[in-house]
Amino acid sequence: MQFDDDANLDTSEVSDQRGSRVPGGRATIGGGLVGLIALVLGLLLGVGPDRLGLSGGGPRPVTSPSSAARVQQTCRTGHDANTREDCRLVAVTNSTQDYWRQEFQQRGARYVPASTVFFTGQVNTACGPATSAVGPFYCPGDRKVYLDLGFFQELRTKFGASGGPFAQAYVVAHEYGHHIQNLTGTLGKSQDGRTGANSNSVKVELQADCYAGVWAHNATRTRDESTGRPLITSLTDQDIKDGLDAAAAIGDDRIQEKFQGRVTPESWTHGSAQQRRQWFYQGYRTGDMAQCDTFR
Repeated sequence: MQFDDDANLDTSEVSDQRGSRVPGGRATIGGGLVGLIALVLGLLLGVGPDRLGLSGGGPRPVTSPSSAARVQQTCRTGHDANTREDCRLVAVTNSTQDYWRQEFQQRGARYVPASTVFFTGQVNTACGPATSAVGPFYCPGDRKVYLDLGFFQELRTKFGASGGPFAQAYVVAHEYGHHIQNLTGTLGKSQDGRTGANSNSVKVELQADCYAGVWAHNATRTRDESTGRPLITSLTDQDIKDGLDAAAAIGDDRIQEKFQGRVTPESWTHGSAQQRRQWFYQGYRTGDMAQCDTFR
């Protein structure tokens, strides 16, 4: 996965809250085993801590100026994206939104942008306070994607994904898939409280996987507004393989087998490893969001 070295990154699409702290040092969700359970639940749900029952009152995180990372200072060009993980995620955010903005325009609709929030440990959101234990998530209340970058190490070490830059890009693109669902009105279908292999929750998540694949298909042809050239200059077969592997690693069956020793399809919320791979590849193969109707 390579970016145009000379492209200018739009850091206004990313809020860097790494280094923030909760006054008194208290997190809203416990660590250790509780944190691991919350991480698994977060991966199985993926849309805001309010759906986990982990939101609620609590002190707002405070950013320490001396420790806060600032992508605005370090992530300026595509060259930075090729050399730094946080800058790569800025570039992926830019590319994803460039694509959906242009896609909505072609369909005669208006794309409302979202933003990505980097945080460490805990963060306050319109969906309630959350810690990194819930994994990456999209909050429809404030239209933001929340990422603790430490999750990508967890993806490799706890869930057995092969990793790689595009595995990270897949995660970001999946969460922006939820933003697209929020704009088109399908995200609410996952809020009926039902689980299972044929539940709306699974269908929503598989559609977000498909939308991630649609972006990947078009990424190297999506022109950056500042240069008129694609921000992403190349995606290899290995990149796509890494994305498929990441999708499979967080399939319901894989997670359940690893953490509870048995597979219970009646409690699925994201779909099986095979389904997640299938729908990501469906989007990648066709490049057409109309082919992502998981509800039919």
